[in-house]
Amino acid sequence: MRIAAKYSFNGGEEAVTATYPHLLTEIENAIDAIDAEKHRTKESKEVTMAGQLLYSPVELNKTFKELLSPLGWINKRVECVYSSQYYANGYQPEAENVGFRDMDFLKEKLGVEVQFGKYSFMVYNVAAKMTIFRNLGFIDTGIEIVPVKRFALQMSSGVSYFEQFVWDLEQRGVADIDVPVLIIGIDSDTNITHKRPRTRAVRSLIPATQAIDLNRKPE
Repeated sequence: MRIAAKYSFNGGEEAVTATYPHLLTEIENAIDAIDAEKHRTKESKEVTMAGQLLYSPVELNKTFKELLSPLGWINKRVECVYSSQYYANGYQPEAENVGFRDMDFLKEKLGVEVQFGKYSFMVYNVAAKMTIFRNLGFIDTGIEIVPVKRFALQMSSGVSYFEQFVWDLEQRGVADIDVPVLIIGIDSDTNITHKRPRTRAVRSLIPATQAIDLNRKPE
């Protein structure tokens, strides 16, 4: 795979390159080492894409773990014991009042999330989870790895992408509690992709984009 785009949220790129350049190199090498085509194994059952082979987020996540774990990156899991003081009088929950939050990869004080899910998960990672793990003393800087739109369109419906994620963050703005996070947009190395039009009525082949200019004005 390749890095197709980067976005520095709250000075994230500057913070990562200044403090963790060696760890950024490990992340970049892992991305470069993944052959995305080996993970185009998920057969679509959606009506508009029936039988089409799509990239498997589960396999891609597994491959990241296989590459990063031997280098000392760990999954950090934190137990959440929920308070009962906010329940209405007389209410008793049936389920055990314990859960967890976890960070995909952690090394030194750099936290990394690989996200091939809905846009709400991407925003949650940067706007909430990174801050929580910083407050707990585990991280001081973060990296979020997400697909660019071209890559996401070759996955199941509902997967968000770099371009929308960046738009959301820019409209939200930066708060004083936010952690510096480098957003990395990744894509496959293939030169041709099946484009999913908005109508999803037809398919067409388009050449791969070579770069993303977030500052380009619409024509």
